[in-house]
Amino acid sequence: MIIFDSENKVFKLDTCESTYLIGIYEENYILNYYYGAPIPETCVGDLIDRNANASFSLANPVIGENGFTPDCAPMEYGTNGAADFRVSALSIRNANGDTTTDIRYKGHKIYKGKPSLSPLPYVYANNDDEADTLDIYAEDKVTGAEVTLRYTVFEKMGAMTRSAIITNASDKAMDIKRAFSLCVNMPEMDYDMITFYGRHAKERSREQRALAHGLQGIHSKRGASSHCHNPFVAFLKHGAGEEQGEAMGFNLVYSGNFSAVAECDFNSNTRFIMGINPEDFSWHLEAGESFTTPECVMVYTDKGLGEMSRIYHRLYNNNLVRGKYKHEKRPLLINSWEAAYFDFDTDKLVSFAERAKEAGMDMLVMDDGWFGVRNADNCSLGDWFVNEEKLPGGLDPLISRVNALGLKFGIWYEPEMISPDSDLYRAHPDWCVHVEGREPMIGRRQLVLDVSREDVRDNIFNQMYEVLSKHKIDYVKWDFNRNISDAGSAILPADKKQEFFHRFILGTYDLMDRFTKAFPDILFENCSGGGGRFDPGMLYYSPQIWASDQTDPIERLTIQFGTSICYPASTMGAHVSACDRTGYETKGDVALWGTFGYELDPNKLTDDEKALVKEQVKEYHKYYDLIHYGDLYRLIDPYFNHFRCAWSFVSPDKTEVLATAVTMRYDRDMPTFILKLRGLDKDKKYVCEETGKVYSGAFLMNAGINLTNKQSRDGESIKFYFKAQ
Repeated sequence: MIIFDSENKVFKLDTCESTYLIGIYEENYILNYYYGAPIPETCVGDLIDRNANASFSLANPVIGENGFTPDCAPMEYGTNGAADFRVSALSIRNANGDTTTDIRYKGHKIYKGKPSLSPLPYVYANNDDEADTLDIYAEDKVTGAEVTLRYTVFEKMGAMTRSAIITNASDKAMDIKRAFSLCVNMPEMDYDMITFYGRHAKERSREQRALAHGLQGIHSKRGASSHCHNPFVAFLKHGAGEEQGEAMGFNLVYSGNFSAVAECDFNSNTRFIMGINPEDFSWHLEAGESFTTPECVMVYTDKGLGEMSRIYHRLYNNNLVRGKYKHEKRPLLINSWEAAYFDFDTDKLVSFAERAKEAGMDMLVMDDGWFGVRNADNCSLGDWFVNEEKLPGGLDPLISRVNALGLKFGIWYEPEMISPDSDLYRAHPDWCVHVEGREPMIGRRQLVLDVSREDVRDNIFNQMYEVLSKHKIDYVKWDFNRNISDAGSAILPADKKQEFFHRFILGTYDLMDRFTKAFPDILFENCSGGGGRFDPGMLYYSPQIWASDQTDPIERLTIQFGTSICYPASTMGAHVSACDRTGYETKGDVALWGTFGYELDPNKLTDDEKALVKEQVKEYHKYYDLIHYGDLYRLIDPYFNHFRCAWSFVSPDKTEVLATAVTMRYDRDMPTFILKLRGLDKDKKYVCEETGKVYSGAFLMNAGINLTNKQSRDGESIKFYFKAQ
C-alpha cells in the first residue's frame, strides 16, 4: 500500500514486512525518513535530525545556516556537487560542462499496478491488484534535468522495487555520468554486509564483514554481472541470524557492469547505492530524450536472513520468471558435455538417449560442437549451421531418432560470441567488439560479437531462427564464455563511446526477447562459463541458469548455499556428473536442490548405478513442487560449519518436508549431531517415510532428529521426507 500524508508531506510505502517513509522537506528536498519494520505513523520528521556539521558542511541559506545541510541529511537520491559530499546516486554534466546536480520535488503520482520497464527486464505484476506504484517527479531547475523516482510495492510479497528515469527537459544536450537505481540511508552502521565473490567453478561464495567508516562494496566492469561478484547485497543487523533479527536485501535486475557501494560517515550513518557501474559509463541525452535505470529489488524483514531469502524466492517465482515453464514441470535432461565434449556423432548421442529413456529421463541436450567445423573451442562461433561431417544428414535424423524414443531434444548456442576462425568473422571482421587501432584480447580463443548493433543481432537471430524454426527443438542452453575487454563499437560516435557496455546488454536483452517471443514453448537455460551471469536480468528471459561448471557435489554445496541467499531452487541449474569424489546418492541429493539433471555418459554406469539413477528420477518427480515452490530453510550452513551442512524444503501449507544433510568432512571426534527442522506447524503430526515414526512439528523443530551415527564417511548424505497426517 502507498499513501501520501499531505499534512506532513510524507509518502508511506507499506509491505507485509516493512515500512518505507519518504518526506518532502523544506525547499522541496526529498528525504529518506525511515526503512524498517512496519509502523503506523507518518509524522516522523524528527527522525532526520543529524549532527549538522560533518566537516565545514554547507547549508542551504534559505533554510538556515545552522539547520539543514545536504551533507548530513538522509537524501533520498543523493546528487553530486550541491553540498552532499557523500557517494552520489546521480551526476549529470550539463551543456556548460559542470556536473553540479540538484533535484527537488515537483509532484507525484500514486497508482495501481506496475508499468513496464521495457527494453529492460523487470519484476512484473500479474495484475494491478498485486502492486502499487509511486512516481515522484523531481527537477533541477538550473539544468532542466527531470528525474522520476519510481517505487513499486508488492505488499503481500514483502518486497519493493526502485528505479529512476532521467529526462532532458532543456533545449541543450547533457550527459549522465552516474545514474544509480537507488539510494538508501540508514541512521546507523551496526550491520554486517553480506556479498558473494567467486571465480569460474567457485561462484557466489559468501563473505560477511562488519561495516566500517568509509567506502566498501563490490562491482563488475567485465561486461557481465560476472563470476567474481553477484549484483546482490544484504545487510544483517548485529545480533541477527538466519531466522531472527533485521535483514535487508538489494538485488539489481541487470546483467552488465554494476556497482554496489556503502558509505559510513562520521555520524555512523550508512548510505547505500546500487546500479550501473559509473566507470566507463556515460549516456548522452539530447533535448527531450530519457534514460531509464535498471530496477533494484529491496526486501526488509525482522525475521532473519532466511525469511529475507524466502521473500525473494516467492517474488521471483511469481513475478520475475515468465512463460510456459513458470509453472509447468520442466523436463529432466541429460547433457552431452561432460560425457563427450566435442567428440560425438549421431549414433553416440542416440546411445545416450537410449540409456536416458531406460532411466526415465525426459530430454537429451546436445552441447557444444554441432555447428560449423567445430571440433575444438578454437573456431566456428558465429557459424550457426550444422556440421554434417559430424551429424550426417543434419539435425533431422538425430532429432527423429531421439523423439522416437519418447525424449525431447535440446541444443547449445553461444550467440554473443564469434571465433576469429569463422566464416562470419572473415565476412565481417568489424562485427567483433574492438577498439580501433588495438589488437583485441583473446579469451577462450574467441572474441565477443558487438550485439549493440542491430545488423549484428539480425544476423544472429536469422541464423538461429533458421535452425530453431525448422527442427523440433525443446530447449536451448544460451552460453557466454568470456568477459568483454577492448570495449568499443565500430559504429558508435565519439560522444557515445561510453554507452557501449549498456548498449551491449540492451542488445542481449533484445535478442533474448525476440527468441522467447518467437519460441514460447522452448525452455531457455542461461549459462556463462557456469554461473557468470546468474542474475535476475537473465531470469526474466530464462527460468533457470546453470549455477556452475563445478559439478563436484561437495564443492557445489557452498555454491548452492550462497546462491540460495537470493535465488530460488527453481532457477538453479544442478546436475549429477561422473565426479568420483562421492557416491551417486550424494550427487543426487545435492543436485535435487535445483533443476536436476545429468551430465555424464550413461553407457558407463554400472547396473547398480543405473538402478539408483532410476530411483533419483522418481524422486525428481515426487519432490518437484516441494523443491521448486516450497520454502527453503538453511539448517546448517557450510559457511559456518566446515564438517556438515543441511537444508530442508517445507510446502507452503506445511504438510510436506524434505530434509537433507551432508557430511562434507568426517571426523570421528565430531560432536553429537542433532538436526532440528524449521518452518513446520508445531501442532501437526508428521510421519517420516523412511522410518515410519511419527513426530510432532514441535518435536522436530525443538528436539530434533539424532543423526550422530548415521554418517561415518566423507561425502555421505542422508535425507528424510515427512508428511503430515
